[in-house]
Amino acid sequence: MQILTNYKVIVGTIGFILLSLFFINQASAATTGTVAATVTVQNISVTVSDGSVAYGTLATSAQGDTTAGGVNDSQTATNDGNVSEDLDIKGENTTAWTLAGSIGADQYKHDFCITTCDSTPTWTALTTSYQALATGVATSGTQIFDLRINTPSSSTSFTQQTATVTVLASAS
Repeated sequence: MQILTNYKVIVGTIGFILLSLFFINQASAATTGTVAATVTVQNISVTVSDGSVAYGTLATSAQGDTTAGGVNDSQTATNDGNVSEDLDIKGENTTAWTLAGSIGADQYKHDFCITTCDSTPTWTALTTSYQALATGVATSGTQIFDLRINTPSSSTSFTQQTATVTVLASAS
């Protein structure tokens, strides 16, 4: 009987120890924690639609534009990125003509307009350096602009010239 009593004490003690370990483990504090850190890579992107202007055949010292009174082909720059963007614009020399502030022999002038272009336009001369077209354009936002070309006063080239206009996007 003494053995049975000792056996009960031993089993009870082991049971108590196991139960204690279970509850002690349940009440312990966490030794690690986590932070869910997220990030999105900045995307700077702009498209220009329709992206093509056909002024047609013009005489020397003539002008053509994309307003409703001209070839009716306004251009739209769209922020395709995921942050607010500043848009800049510049012109280029053609294969035969130099972009200049005024027309001359083999010198042409190219301008852009962003407000009231169909009624009372304010034209800004393009240069071969970037200048502001629009600032703080929201994601999916747009900037409509018109272009005006002034052909040289005389030309040594009578083939079609491509007067490239580039729009550059940068983060606002």
